[in-house]
Amino acid sequence: MVDVSDVNYAVGGRPIFKGLTLTARRGRITAIMGPSGTGKTTLLRLITAQITADAGTVRVFGENVATLGSAAIYGLRRRMGMLFQNGALLTDLTVFENVAFPVREHTDLPEPLIRKLVLTKLQAVGLRGAAELMPSELSGGMARRVALARAIVMDPEVLVYDEPFVGLDPISLGVILRLIKQMNDALGITSIVVSHDVQELSTIADDSYLLSAGAVAAAGAPAQLRASDSPAVRQFMTGSAEGPVAFHYPAPDYVTQLLADD
Repeated sequence: MVDVSDVNYAVGGRPIFKGLTLTARRGRITAIMGPSGTGKTTLLRLITAQITADAGTVRVFGENVATLGSAAIYGLRRRMGMLFQNGALLTDLTVFENVAFPVREHTDLPEPLIRKLVLTKLQAVGLRGAAELMPSELSGGMARRVALARAIVMDPEVLVYDEPFVGLDPISLGVILRLIKQMNDALGITSIVVSHDVQELSTIADDSYLLSAGAVAAAGAPAQLRASDSPAVRQFMTGSAEGPVAFHYPAPDYVTQLLADD
């Protein structure tokens, strides 16, 4: 469903990806993991054709996204759902209207059918009773579930999650994990989950990729990543502060820079 092959991408001369290659297979949950700043969200922008790779190819549904015109990109995105990192609910619309928004934008369905469709999706995430609430009245976990209902309301073939576990309490996190798995199995969706939450992803992922230094540092089932001999992989999987993954962003010598004006 998604094939990223030998992709290079840089921002302001700083390389983000150097020969990145990975795939997301139909009907499976693919986890994309890595420390902050490794380009996980940038990868999602490449997959959704918001940006174009400097070299290499990104194929979605078999189409090279770099060669598509605006109409074709628009059509491609209609086949995808996106759960944004912060939920991105429209604050002046009710829960019901937030979920109905994509349907009204992309279809000419009659209102009675839209109502049934929205209530069905809200029921799937356990929030049918919250249909008339405003986003400001929702907890963080509830808002994320509403955003998930909106992401699946058009029955996408590929569902992309950008850091879906950020800021959630343990109960809400468990609910979201269960929903991701249930949605994938029940609807036959291909799911791509971007996160740095190793333990959570390990419980639901079929395939995992760990990004580091602009490429895939390790790939396989979560258990294979945990058993890796690579110092960088071990550091990330165990959450160790010591290892090859640096804490500091590249910078000039500290003392030299402090004394530069003396």
